[in-house]
Amino acid sequence: MVLTSAEHASGTDRLAEVATQLALDDDEIVVNVQGDEPLIPPAVIDQVAANLAANPSAGVATLSEPVTSVEILLDPNVVKVVTDTNHWALYFSRAPIPWPRDHFAQSQASLPESYAYRRHIGLYAYRAALLHKFVSWPMADLEQSEALEQLRFLYQGVNIHVADALESVPPGVDTEADLQAVLKLVEHSDAQ
Repeated sequence: MVLTSAEHASGTDRLAEVATQLALDDDEIVVNVQGDEPLIPPAVIDQVAANLAANPSAGVATLSEPVTSVEILLDPNVVKVVTDTNHWALYFSRAPIPWPRDHFAQSQASLPESYAYRRHIGLYAYRAALLHKFVSWPMADLEQSEALEQLRFLYQGVNIHVADALESVPPGVDTEADLQAVLKLVEHSDAQ
């Protein structure tokens, strides 16, 4: 266990301090499991590290899975991601991206069938050298606006590879209702 400063603005800043304290080699792959993802399956932690190792032109690797309801798409606590054809991140947002203009002009009761929306999973793999660069860069306006630290990487031109999660990942904990749902899941699994 490593104790870090309470002054960090993000988990990535905290992770950079850990990489420094542990004197990790620049090429060492470090995985950041966000604290608001307590039920993340161990297999996807291994997957995101392997994703970065398999994509040498990536500075960061992360995962996503399908958005399954319009409620999830519209929830600002659920981060959405848009990628190109090779699974490189184009943008992350708390807003529904892309906005289904014509579909939502008629109704917001269902997901449009014309696009496969993706939920970003709060799990990242980095090389230690990139973490040191991250903390030297100023916070990007996009990052500040969306409150999403991965936008600092995109703003700086860093490639983020986004793979499909090989297992379903339960939702993170962003609200009191999310916390209560996770507590019920944990209690239910303990009872079995």
